[in-house]
Amino acid sequence: MVNLKQLDPSASPLDYYGAELRRLREAASLSQAELGHAVFCTASLIGQIETALKVPTRDFSARVDAALGTDGMFSRLVGLVLRSQLPTWFQPYAEMESKASYISAYEAQVIYGLLQTAEYASAVLGARECDALDALVEARLERQRILNKDSTPLMWVVLSEAVLHQEIGGRDVMRDQLKHLVVAQQREWLRVQILPFTAGAHAGLPGSYTMLRFEDDPDIVYTEDFVQGHMTANPQAVKEGSLRYDLMQAAALSVEESTELIASVMEERYGHQPDPGGVAVA
Repeated sequence: MVNLKQLDPSASPLDYYGAELRRLREAASLSQAELGHAVFCTASLIGQIETALKVPTRDFSARVDAALGTDGMFSRLVGLVLRSQLPTWFQPYAEMESKASYISAYEAQVIYGLLQTAEYASAVLGARECDALDALVEARLERQRILNKDSTPLMWVVLSEAVLHQEIGGRDVMRDQLKHLVVAQQREWLRVQILPFTAGAHAGLPGSYTMLRFEDDPDIVYTEDFVQGHMTANPQAVKEGSLRYDLMQAAALSVEESTELIASVMEERYGHQPDPGGVAVA
């Protein structure tokens, strides 16, 4: 007889998801292999999710809802599961981020998280060995769902030009990431400016940060170090952050010029180029 791992559904959203998946699968008189066949995955994956060893995706959840007739239950639950995979210290910020009406971000080293492709995010998050890399990438993409809701926040992002040249994940990943930026720039709620090398010393030299604004709550400034993040609604910090951001926007290229520079770097640095023998290579 198989010794099934018993989950405590109250231990975490992931444990609750796994326990419910097992309960409803068994209620439908399906084996793990049979459910796996119905949702186009292996019995092993079903077992790993049922025992909270693997984090489910949105696509998996939608297929399970269809197979078990659960009226979207797993699709609703997976959002909680994915957010729970974020670092504990980051979860309060992610909650505030999802409620913001206006987001102002400055990034000195990488593309802003809400604008990252899955492949770029995987390269960034995998810079250090990480056993839960897939779950972290899914959690980052889950944060991006706020950009597709009815009340999408207005967002203004200033990126150091260095971000365009720091090759993360390889040429193909960078080309797709910069293309994603150019396309995203066409959305009416988003503006991206590049702070060029020629700006010299500028107000963003102390490092990256984000400002969140709300309809009815105080503004928040968020910064990170290599250990954790820090949020504050201190009026002096908010005032300083706003001033620095205004100065960076003034020193940055216009939105139109920024788009042109992104496209130019995408083609010249990461585009397909012929090798010495005349054959195009990535």
